[in-house]
Amino acid sequence: MPKEKRPRIKNEDQYEALRDQGYSKEKSARIANTPDQVASKKGGKAPAYEEWTVKELYEKAREIGLSGISKLRKKELIERLRNH
Repeated sequence: MPKEKRPRIKNEDQYEALRDQGYSKEKSARIANTPDQVASKKGGKAPAYEEWTVKELYEKAREIGLSGISKLRKKELIERLRNH
């Protein structure tokens, strides 16, 4: 039986390790396809989610396609954004 069809993964070992840890297929692929130079850089200059307003958090969640967020509290919304 052929393997499940999926987009090309640049680092198969990393992808499989992430899947084994429970990451989604999408997140595993995104991380495994990130060039090493980008992945090794320290985070950007955006403020921590805790410093964002609830309105800004909702806008970001909608932008990345999260659903079921309308009744979440700020702390829950931050958790969903971080674990997307």
